[in-house]
Amino acid sequence: MNTDPTKTFQSQVRNTINSSKILIPKETRWKYTNMNTSAPTIKGPIKVHKAGQPIRPVVNWRNAPAYNLAKLFSQKMRQLAPLPNTHNIENTRNLIEKQRHTSILPHFRFASIDITNLYTNIPIKDTRDILISNLEKNNTNPEHKQELTKWFDTITNQNYFTHNGLYISKKRELQWAHLHQD
Repeated sequence: MNTDPTKTFQSQVRNTINSSKILIPKETRWKYTNMNTSAPTIKGPIKVHKAGQPIRPVVNWRNAPAYNLAKLFSQKMRQLAPLPNTHNIENTRNLIEKQRHTSILPHFRFASIDITNLYTNIPIKDTRDILISNLEKNNTNPEHKQELTKWFDTITNQNYFTHNGLYISKKRELQWAHLHQD
């Protein structure tokens, strides 16, 4: 991108927050507007334990315009339409605890799946459809559903970062990656 879109995104977040009449009370809206915004930055720690030592892209999103709204979105979704996580683990301790309460037969096998570039490949439209379906399955109030969907659209629209003075959006990410392969 030719210019920093942070101010535009900040305006979009404020509009989304101000249009949320039910899930965000007027007197608390200020809490969800990130006042010291800046473009998210990317760094790439090397995975020294992997063949070819690929990088793990990490984007610092704490100062991004939608950061506080994204945290609130996550909280509200857990309250209003939680996803079942019966096959997920939080950490090694959680895995050990789940094993203690699980009958493991001799023919069972454990699998650890390493997914490459998972987060950069999540399809936004499909995720939005799943979000709406989950809200409907949980009989979420239609006004809540509408606000949460708008929050999702605002948050996922702000998929960008800066690196070495360049502003890269998800749409341009593949071009940027191709230019920086060496």
